[in-house]
Amino acid sequence: MVTAQEEPVRRVAVVGGNGKTGRAVLAALARRGVDAVAIGRAEWPHLGIALTGSDAVYLVAPNLHPDEPHYVADVLEAMATAGVRRVAYHSVASPFVPQMPHHLGKAESEDLVRRSGAAWTILQPGAYLQNFDLTSDLEVPYDVDARFGFADLAEVGEAAAVVLTEDGHVGATYELASRVASPAELAAESGHRARRVDPGAAHPWLLAMFAYYDRHGLLVGTRPLSMLLARS
Repeated sequence: MVTAQEEPVRRVAVVGGNGKTGRAVLAALARRGVDAVAIGRAEWPHLGIALTGSDAVYLVAPNLHPDEPHYVADVLEAMATAGVRRVAYHSVASPFVPQMPHHLGKAESEDLVRRSGAAWTILQPGAYLQNFDLTSDLEVPYDVDARFGFADLAEVGEAAAVVLTEDGHVGATYELASRVASPAELAAESGHRARRVDPGAAHPWLLAMFAYYDRHGLLVGTRPLSMLLARS
């Protein structure tokens, strides 16, 4: 009997496929000849039907979702209804951080994915390099010298395509970063400066995240992504 890991993936439903991460995953899957379809709000009322016929799901929750575990549970239930046995979940680097509530939501969601009965893989990307505008001086609401593992969005998309279409990734959890640097270093490389600014009336979860970054940054190793993209 062919296992879920060995079954070829010809069609992937990208839940959250209309956002920047989803679009990067769709593009990477298309380059591999995979039929990939974006699943968004329009399909949500009939999610089980929308997932029917797919071999796998790539699951991205909306940013700062107020109840990501519930969102993920709904997708997993719809997958079971549709008979989809393969899932890759888009989490975050360092999901279990009590000081960051939205990270904790992803940690709980990871647990749901692991216990779902589906053949799963979890990706934990660092902060996207594309979140920074390096065409001018960089402003961030935390210490400009804090150290981070940064991920390139296109490379995260490619990593998602790799784990969904190649054998050996079921049951794996990968942190993803392409380089380690501080905001000050990234700005300097582009001929600009970085300075800290007041975050203002930001979402409380974001304020908690900025405070954590101030103290600890968010380090992520670069080796897993290099391995997935077959780099030495």
